[in-house]
Formats: sequence, structure tokens, C-alpha cells
Amino acid sequence: MIKKVEVVCDYCQKRFTRCVSKYNQDVKKGWRQFCSNECHWLAQNKRKQVVCAWCNTTFIKEEAQIRQTKNNFCSRSCSASYSNRNKTKGNRRSKLEIWLESQLSIIYPHLEIHYNRKNAINAELDIYIPSIGLAIELNGIFHYEAIYGEEKLSQIQNNDERKFQACLENGIELCIIDTSWFTYFKVDKARKYLQIVTQVIDNKLAYLEI
Repeated sequence: MIKKVEVVCDYCQKRFTRCVSKYNQDVKKGWRQFCSNECHWLAQNKRKQVVCAWCNTTFIKEEAQIRQTKNNFCSRSCSASYSNRNKTKGNRRSKLEIWLESQLSIIYPHLEIHYNRKNAINAELDIYIPSIGLAIELNGIFHYEAIYGEEKLSQIQNNDERKFQACLENGIELCIIDTSWFTYFKVDKARKYLQIVTQVIDNKLAYLEI
């Protein structure tokens, strides 16, 4: 009769049995114990199973990515839905928009920049610079994916189209920046969008000086 011993998987901590002779050989070689090929592969690649904070789906994620965030999400849709539900009540501006305003005020101290005002086209513009006729919209995932259904997405996209037409009629150049991949605030990621925004503004300023 083959003797077996109960061991604990070094990856998922699940208990399982192994042949004693095989187990002893592995111990002498300093090898770790895994209950399955999947756990062995995950341990080798420094990945772990995590649970989505929004839909409770189990999925695999790099340990380096896990350390970067407080919550885990299996998709951008789940991340956006979670963020929208847990944002401060009454605060319609994202952390990215607020951070960009603070940075742009430093970079362009002499430019009059309006944030989230409706006076230019009777609709809210994320960033508007009257003196150079430039508006910038930061469109997150809700502008591209049906997070709350097709009807809501259609409503948002129709509103975007009306803004575009209103800017055109009022001689305002509208630049739309896709921020759908910006699912949580991190300064390093925010700087990339700051670079895009400042490049758009600088290009407009340079064009007007010609």
C-alpha cells in the first residue's frame, strides 16, 4: 500500500495528499508543494487569484498590479461602476479633473480657464479657454460603453454630439480626450493626461501667434 502524507499547497494554502516517497524527494531538493499545475504556474509567474470588488468574479492578476490598488476589478466597466457608486455624493467632477485644474493654474497663470461652466454653449464644458476659443472634454468610460444600459449610453452620446455642434456654431475648437482607461487616480497616470492637455493648449497658442 502506497503511503501518503497531507501537505499544504504553497500557493493557495489548500490541503492535499501526496505520496510520501515523492514528498520526501521534493523536500530534499527544496521544492515547493503545489496541489495542481495551475497553482504551480501561478506561483512561477507571480500571479494570484483575486475577486472583483464589483461583480465578485474570480480572475487572475499580477502581484505587482495587486499591490498598486486597494480593490481589484475584472474589467474597466466594473471599475467605473464601483467608482461611480462610491464617489462623494454631489461631486460630479472626477479626481483627474480636479487635479488637472490645480496643475493648469500653475502652468498657465495668465490664462483665464473655465472649468465645468455652462455659459459658453449652455452646456457644461470640462475645460474652456475663452481667449483662444478652445474647449477640452475628458470623456470617461461612460461615454463609450453601456455601463448603465444602451439607453443611458445613447443619451450621453447624443449630449456629446450636441456639445460638438454647439461649439462648432460658436467658433469654439473642441478637443475630446478619451480617459476611459483612467479607472483610478494615480499621479503618474494623471501626468500623461496633463501632457496631452498642455500639448493641445500649447499648439493652439502657437497657432494663434503665427
